[in-house]
Amino acid sequence: MTRYLVARANMLVFGVLVAIFALVGGVTWERLNASRDAREWSQHSYRVLAVAKDLAIALRDAERGQRGYLITGRDDYLGPYNAARDRLGLLQGELQKLTADNPAQQERVRALAPAVQHKLEELAQTVQARRDGGFETALRIVNTDEGRGHMREAEGILSGVLAEEQRLLDRRLAQNESRAGWVRSLVIAGAAFAALALLWAARLLNQAWSRSHRTEAEQRDLALRLRTTIDSLSQGVAVFGPDRKLRNSNECFQVLLDLPKAMVRPGTAYGAFVEHTAEPGRPALETEDQVRHGSRNPREAVTYERENADGHNLEIRRTPMPDGGFVLTISDMTKRAQAEGVLREAQKMQAIGQLTGGIAHDFNNLLQVILGNLEFVRAKLDGDPKLQQRIERASWAAQRGATLTGQLLAFARKQPLAPAAIDLSATMPDLVPLLRRTLGEHIEVRYVETAGLWPAMADPAQLESAVLNLALNARDAMPGGGRLTIELGNVVLDAAYARNHAEVTSGDYTMVAVSDTGHGMTPEVVKRVFEPFFTTKPDGKGTGLGLAMVFGFVKQSGGHVKVYSEPGEGTAVKLYLPRAIGAAAAVQRAAAPVDLPRGSGTVLVVEDEAAVREIACAILADLGYRVLEAADGEEALRVFGANAASVDLLLTDVVLPGTVRGREVAERVRSVRPDVRVLFMSGYTENSIVHHGRLDDGVHLIGKPFKREQLARKVAEVLGTAADPAAEGGNVVPLRPWRGA
Repeated sequence: MTRYLVARANMLVFGVLVAIFALVGGVTWERLNASRDAREWSQHSYRVLAVAKDLAIALRDAERGQRGYLITGRDDYLGPYNAARDRLGLLQGELQKLTADNPAQQERVRALAPAVQHKLEELAQTVQARRDGGFETALRIVNTDEGRGHMREAEGILSGVLAEEQRLLDRRLAQNESRAGWVRSLVIAGAAFAALALLWAARLLNQAWSRSHRTEAEQRDLALRLRTTIDSLSQGVAVFGPDRKLRNSNECFQVLLDLPKAMVRPGTAYGAFVEHTAEPGRPALETEDQVRHGSRNPREAVTYERENADGHNLEIRRTPMPDGGFVLTISDMTKRAQAEGVLREAQKMQAIGQLTGGIAHDFNNLLQVILGNLEFVRAKLDGDPKLQQRIERASWAAQRGATLTGQLLAFARKQPLAPAAIDLSATMPDLVPLLRRTLGEHIEVRYVETAGLWPAMADPAQLESAVLNLALNARDAMPGGGRLTIELGNVVLDAAYARNHAEVTSGDYTMVAVSDTGHGMTPEVVKRVFEPFFTTKPDGKGTGLGLAMVFGFVKQSGGHVKVYSEPGEGTAVKLYLPRAIGAAAAVQRAAAPVDLPRGSGTVLVVEDEAAVREIACAILADLGYRVLEAADGEEALRVFGANAASVDLLLTDVVLPGTVRGREVAERVRSVRPDVRVLFMSGYTENSIVHHGRLDDGVHLIGKPFKREQLARKVAEVLGTAADPAAEGGNVVPLRPWRGA
């Protein structure tokens, strides 16, 4: 029935098209003929205009030749006159013939003939008079103005002929243009209508064809979408029919179960897969009996887990189908487990970071007061060794507390780093003698270096501390002696390695490996080795923060840490530091000890803790500096405003009470005097001068608690002054009365 209706519709469309084409063709033909006639009449008018103009020119030429002869009397001037006289008759005849269809023009042409004839007679008479009687006789004839009247009459008649013919020409041209526009419009309209009709017919034909093939196309499209969807899954999917034979599967199914390609084809029995996966090193599938009787509810999905030989965890799910078959879905849970581990690690570090950051600032301020006063007192005591010893022990205890806080900040990745390109091949050999002295003679220290070593991007001081921590741990693992090996090399961690280690970014790294021949660690201990406060040492022998600090430092530097250890076989800890590209490698060399640098400049100390501010001012005054002090940012700006010309250095805490923080104080001071040097001090920097764990460019920071020697050297470094043992004394200019030690 559908095909019949479509055929009838096609016949109707065909008939309408024939009628349209006939109508458009007839009208177009008529208009084309009319347009052709209009063009012929236009050409006729052009000819009339040309003849009339030629006639007027001929009259003027005849008169011009007559005038030349009258003046000169030479016969050669009669050439234009004779030629024009001969042409005038021909032109009048042609004009009479061309205007035969126009009575008005015929009347003008008839009136023109006598005027032309009289003009020619006047010209002939003057020529003859000049020839017979001379110039005077001819001049008397010309002066009668009879010839001028005949000429004006003839020209007036010709002007009328030209005006009338020009009017006819304009009208005919307008009619021709109008008819041409009609023809164009009809052709365009007919073509558009015909095109629409053809499109309608094509649409009807396409609908008929689509209806007859739609079912097949939909089935093909559905199959293609299903195939594409299954192949795009990161899960393995296999469909088995009621006969327990494979109907379809994706590539991931073959990869996860490590199946031969020849086995994964439609028609393979489920038992073959069970038999193949039952081999050692492959995850075992349910047996056919388990599939048949393993579930109380035959419509309920069954989920179980298996482990590959390479350690990948697989989740296998069997979902029954209504026809009696089932679908096997295999998911690799390894990445999810890694992601969960990374999330737990991030949450753990966040909690430790919040705890550490909460106490670091205040705790380091307290330690600074203790350590600063002890350092100050020790410098004043010269004659009592016992008091000196007790002050040394108290200083060691305060410094130990600062170290523990710093290790917690390192693990939580909250310590400020100043990364630089380090040439390890130049700096690491200087550390080896120190390690030999520190570890003792019972431990052999070996150093292995790779040629063409890449520079590493890391904080030099933190890297040295990390290597020393690893060396001390290795010493504790070799109580009876052994061998410690420090190895440097270039390593490329590729995308495959990064996929198996969720926290790693693929790329070039410089490796620092510290290996020992100690008692090693079990896999359970290796998993927890970087946890803070976790240690296998006896009570009182370790804090459990050394390796945690190493882990935090490397991660904050954008690197990676890997531990290889087996009981009785020793341990190797490999630090992968990012390769420094496009930066000159710095060489860190130990400097010979020198006297504490002294100075005479003016330092503005901004610290909200009165005790910390007091000891810092006392140390600086003792070193010869002139000191100004302030308790917060607003007060510091007022003090600077009163002493702007004399301040050489701003020593400010990063975290200050009130609305003006240390970074803002520095920016306002530098806006007034750009040459003022700035040194920040803090026990916890938050993010005001540290971004992504790294100090901003050009920022100087001294961490609290600091020793007298550290402050002296850092201030001299920022000011760019050398040691000056001759500088004596110093004074403090407080905002309010200040009592120094």
